[in-house]
Amino acid sequence: MSAALISAAPADTLCVRDLSVGFATAGRVLTAVDGVSFDLVPGETLALLGESGCGKSATALALLRLLPDAGRILGGRAELGGDDLLALPPARLRDVRGNRLAMIFQEPATSLNPVLTVGQQIGEVLARHLGLAGEAARARSEALLRQVGIADPAARLAAYPFQLSGGMKQRVMIAIALAAEPRFLLADEPTTALDVTIQAQILALLRDLQAQRGMGMLLITHDLGVVAEAAHRVGVMYAGQLIETGRRDDFFRRPAHPYTQALFAALPDVARRGRRLLALPGQVPTLARMPEGCRFAPRCPKAFARCGSEAPAWWPVLGAEEGGQQVRCHLYDPAEAARYREAFPPAPEPAVAGCGTDATAMVTAGLDAATPAASDAPGAAPLLDVQDLQVHFPIRRGLFKRTVGWVKAVDGVSLHLERGRTLALVGESGCGKTTVGKGILRLLRPTRGGVALAGRPVPDHGRQALAPFRRQMQMVFQDPFASLNPRLTVGAILLEGMTALGLPGGKPGAAEREAAVAALLDQVGLPAEAAYRYPHEFSGGQRQRIAIARALAVQPDLLVCDEPTSALDVSVQAQILNLLAELQERLGLAYLFITHNFAVVEYLAHEVAVMYLGRIVERGTVDEVLRDPRHPYTRTLLAAVPRIAAAGEGAVGNVASPGETPSPANPPAGCHFQPRCPEADAACRARYPEETRLSPTRVVHCHRWAGKDVPPMPDK
Repeated sequence: MSAALISAAPADTLCVRDLSVGFATAGRVLTAVDGVSFDLVPGETLALLGESGCGKSATALALLRLLPDAGRILGGRAELGGDDLLALPPARLRDVRGNRLAMIFQEPATSLNPVLTVGQQIGEVLARHLGLAGEAARARSEALLRQVGIADPAARLAAYPFQLSGGMKQRVMIAIALAAEPRFLLADEPTTALDVTIQAQILALLRDLQAQRGMGMLLITHDLGVVAEAAHRVGVMYAGQLIETGRRDDFFRRPAHPYTQALFAALPDVARRGRRLLALPGQVPTLARMPEGCRFAPRCPKAFARCGSEAPAWWPVLGAEEGGQQVRCHLYDPAEAARYREAFPPAPEPAVAGCGTDATAMVTAGLDAATPAASDAPGAAPLLDVQDLQVHFPIRRGLFKRTVGWVKAVDGVSLHLERGRTLALVGESGCGKTTVGKGILRLLRPTRGGVALAGRPVPDHGRQALAPFRRQMQMVFQDPFASLNPRLTVGAILLEGMTALGLPGGKPGAAEREAAVAALLDQVGLPAEAAYRYPHEFSGGQRQRIAIARALAVQPDLLVCDEPTSALDVSVQAQILNLLAELQERLGLAYLFITHNFAVVEYLAHEVAVMYLGRIVERGTVDEVLRDPRHPYTRTLLAAVPRIAAAGEGAVGNVASPGETPSPANPPAGCHFQPRCPEADAACRARYPEETRLSPTRVVHCHRWAGKDVPPMPDK
């Protein structure tokens, strides 16, 4: 790295120099982290940004020497207070872990011990590093839980992880990490897959604790909004190397590396409705096939001959403060000045809000450009019509398992969806979104209510009666790895539905089956030879394409998409969103799109329904609901979204809301949102609000708007 980046660091700095990490496989060691250097000072957050497989988590795990058995530290130093963490004997390293350097792991559900209570797990850290036990440890544990925002901490100490929500488990992980008051914190994707409200709470919590304690934090993420909200400095990783570093404001004002610019260009937003997202071709190279020269060159539309043969050096970014933003790219070599001007011509206006004028200029050539989207004009008759759908689950207790109550997961949902259009269903986890989708498809038997598809009532049960509707309605599940049979080849997975429903592609005859499978794979952008491989041989984005192909195999009219992009990198997300938009335009598909990502809603959806505790609280067009939200809960969701703001201003929004969603087994009286609503009054606590129609396409359930109905649009 440059001299500016490897200057001598103060004694209280975590100083990482030329860290290299490899993994042993098939008799050789493949390098996963290659010469990474950075400094982390107290009170500062350094965000490591990049796609999955870039080496971010391996970097953090190496600092604590928690690599899996196949992991090897190949070289480098990691100095903290005069000690090299990579060379400490195990006994001294145990004194460092959790004390001077702690970690929040990516998935709390798998990181917390399922057979130990919360109190026992916090107590382990207190006993090991602070020598606390008994009542002193219990009091300290309660204080920690209170500090991370968990109500009734005394009761929660006796709880097991499975009894906690996702947000509460993440808070417990933070409490454990902070128990011994470490000087530095490694946070590995601490908000991935959390609702926007819980994400806002976690980020606000980390920010407040950092300010109180003066901690340094290494934040690992692939979410640009989280980086904008939480980071002071940014390091972009690609294929095991740092390729860009700088202050947050410089980074968002003018992302420098072609890879970084491509990440910004792949972000969905309302300004790109009707156009393809600029998705990067290909994927991060595997450890066994690292390119020579610049590792991004095979995917870079501005690569030239030198990129393929020579590894780039570090160069300062013109216009950034001295010693600030630096980039590893040949185009910033002064000897390539003419080529730089050709690669990054001045743009009249920013293509992405908050990305600077050069944010997408380099990616517009060599990548997909524009494609028409589905019409925004509503049609006449709905394809899907749902009336008063209810899905209640019994609560059974006692020796004879008597029903003592009901979990009202879905409690009177009505919606409609027209052909060729997308209805987004948004809300926090536990509000019933997925249950609505499964109830519509009859994967769950509804308690009450009706569903009609193309004017025909969908029966509640009966395999023969449901068979025609199975062909017309399909579901794309959130986790394709869990929903694809690992023992079947992709071809067999795609043929299952066709065979079960007696479609032509499922009939005997090898040639006909192969042709049907090849056509499906081509439709989702996969090669025909993928039919002979197994799901584990594909990347996350490719598996999601296979899941979409499986749903398309029976030629449906309606797809229920359950968080299909929630765990994907922004570049892979762009590919999947482009695919869904293309399929909708070409095949006239209707999507019920379940998500908590409002950027995806703005880009893909035509209408949006906001759900809270089993009920729709606001519904309307995307412009109506997202531009002028009327229900306090909708405003709460939107306020919690971290958004990339104008150049150099970081993020706006991300306002944490109090509390969590109540249990659907015991919903609050009156309006279900009133315990968390800052505008609640006596009427809100007394009765649930009736539907108020604010426009021909918009309704809201809120007492503040009662009596302000707008009559429906007259028939033409």
